[in-house]
Amino acid sequence: MRCDLHIHTMYSPDSKTTPDQIVSRCKKVGIDCIAVTDHNTIAGALKMQRVAPFKVIVGSEIHTKDGEVIGYFLSEDIPGKLPVLETVRLIKKQGGLVCVPHPFDTLRGSAIERSSLDEILPEVDIIEIFNARSIYRHQNTMARQFAVQHNLLASAGSDAHTPDEIGRTYVEMPEFDGKDGFRNALAQGKIVGHSSSLWVHISSSWAKIRKV
Repeated sequence: MRCDLHIHTMYSPDSKTTPDQIVSRCKKVGIDCIAVTDHNTIAGALKMQRVAPFKVIVGSEIHTKDGEVIGYFLSEDIPGKLPVLETVRLIKKQGGLVCVPHPFDTLRGSAIERSSLDEILPEVDIIEIFNARSIYRHQNTMARQFAVQHNLLASAGSDAHTPDEIGRTYVEMPEFDGKDGFRNALAQGKIVGHSSSLWVHISSSWAKIRKV
């Protein structure tokens, strides 16, 4: 199955993408599974679970005091602006998996600080080694090397904030059920990565302005 493990919906402040648009796009490009990772909320992921004809992982990209982390398989919201170590412990308390998105993307103010990444490393399950919105290829390469060095699972996603971005990057992996099945399937995954246009960053900024 093809899994895009980093997607935003209209429940994120910098996206206007509706659940119906996501379903339509996934059908068009052959995405069989998505992780919805809206900023600091699982509301969009729960909505997608109700309407999507394919597998949806409930997640959230949480903006901590020290940079962003993703929680997969969440059942409750985790507020932003907490210390990163407290955030990852709250993810684990729910039985979720901790993923670090775009860890070496220095152009993003939201990327986790290196000292904070080292602090939470014992709690990290997954490193996002290809993010379609990362401008410089070496940033993804550094993430891949870090995952290998620390024997961590590797994920990838489009980080889509607009419908056309969905499926630019995905993981080909076996079908799975539940968190443990996901871990096993991801370990066998093959990443197919294509970078998005620079224009997608402008679309996110425009969506954020429109929502103010």
